[in-house]
Amino acid sequence: MNHLFIINPAAGSRDRTAEYTAAIDAAFRGLNYRIEVSSAPGECRRLAREAAEAGKEVRIYACGGDGTLNEIASGAAGFPNAAVTAWCGGSGNDFVKLFSEPAAFSDLSQLLEAEEVCFDLIACNDDLALNICSVGLDARIGTDVARYKRLPFFHGFNAYALSTVANLFRGISEHYIVEVEGQRFDDEQTFVCVCNGRYYGGGFNPVPDADPADGKLDVLLVKKVALWQVPGIIGKYKNGRYRELPEFIRHFRTDRVRILCDGPTPVNLDGELRMAQDVEMRVAREKIHFFYPKNLLWSTESKAIAPK
Repeated sequence: MNHLFIINPAAGSRDRTAEYTAAIDAAFRGLNYRIEVSSAPGECRRLAREAAEAGKEVRIYACGGDGTLNEIASGAAGFPNAAVTAWCGGSGNDFVKLFSEPAAFSDLSQLLEAEEVCFDLIACNDDLALNICSVGLDARIGTDVARYKRLPFFHGFNAYALSTVANLFRGISEHYIVEVEGQRFDDEQTFVCVCNGRYYGGGFNPVPDADPADGKLDVLLVKKVALWQVPGIIGKYKNGRYRELPEFIRHFRTDRVRILCDGPTPVNLDGELRMAQDVEMRVAREKIHFFYPKNLLWSTESKAIAPK
């Protein structure tokens, strides 16, 4: 078994390359491992793809946050000889919160004793994403978090909250045409959130039933709301109580959704920004093998003990 560690020095609030390297060298002494350090956007994806294309059985560790994991997963997608995981060190590490013990992903000894599962991916136009994609206000908030996460006291959810406040005053809704499950919604919308995983934004859990292995995407279509209505809605949305807001939020479980925008609009792919006017999101043909510490739960039986 080969082990590849891909370190993203830009993840989180500081560069942890030296810390990571020392821990890896101590834990994997005597094993077949290699460490690579990303120096530019997209390099994590390239390194993962090259390792997967080599054809040997390899486990790839994303040393960073959700953006790092997304890059590496998209690079290794579709290769049954390659499995990926998160060795957590970013500001959010939201994807692994669907497991019963997220802290285990910070322990290399537990990742050595691992099980594997095959997860779906989201195909968004020409890109792939593992966790959650969105268009609209939510996308602006999610992709602007990077501006705030290196400020003192503004990591994780605090950075997301600050980005939320800043973006609310830039405008809440836009005109979209949304096509989903044979229906067409032509109206002002606040945002569209497409979930494969369950958590994002440092603690938002909009669809607690989302299952990244069920071949479906959970789509939340949030109608236009007034600024004064936002505080009463966002708390319920954050905690997966969208069913209590049928006048504002529609939920669909589907394999694809199309969003037509009036002009180029921010699209959030696990925190990575894209701009598009015609956005199609669907369950990707490619799957990703994901490994995780043995004995952790992640499917429906883990929801009763999911992290708060």
